[in-house]
Amino acid sequence: MKALALIFEGFEEEEAMAPFALFRRAGGDLTICSNNKTVIGSHGITLTGIELLANVDYKDFDCLIIPGGAHYKYLKTANTVHEIIRYFFDNNKIVCGICAAPTIFGMLGYLKGKSYTCFTAMNKDFGGTYKYEGCVVDGNLITARSVAYSLDFAYAIIEKTLGKETLDWVQKKIYYEK
Repeated sequence: MKALALIFEGFEEEEAMAPFALFRRAGGDLTICSNNKTVIGSHGITLTGIELLANVDYKDFDCLIIPGGAHYKYLKTANTVHEIIRYFFDNNKIVCGICAAPTIFGMLGYLKGKSYTCFTAMNKDFGGTYKYEGCVVDGNLITARSVAYSLDFAYAIIEKTLGKETLDWVQKKIYYEK
């Protein structure tokens, strides 16, 4: 399973790093992309070694992961990001967003008829069913409400992409107890 993650200046570090690290721990193939090879998060943490989005063919991936954070302002207006999101939804691939990111899906019309969650204060009438829950899975759509649900978001991504057995294995390795 190949996943593409998009981060830009101001991304929320925890919403990115928990899912990214756990997905890779689970054996998932993750490519983190941006417009720069170095990206600074909303709390000043810098990620390096980022793939340049211009050099990556997003059509080669099975899953899209977008964390929230202040980079929302860029996500909202970036035509390239919109093109990628449309491709994943239109081709019934797995689309994952946490916090502010699902609102971009809604803005583009992809939450119609879907159950979803997002940062509560940013929810609008996107034509779907907003759930006041930490993480919501509806078919190939995975959404999470806020940074507080970063691990739940990661677990949902792993289960959907790599299976329940892999999720159980990862949770055992990190001493997660239900």
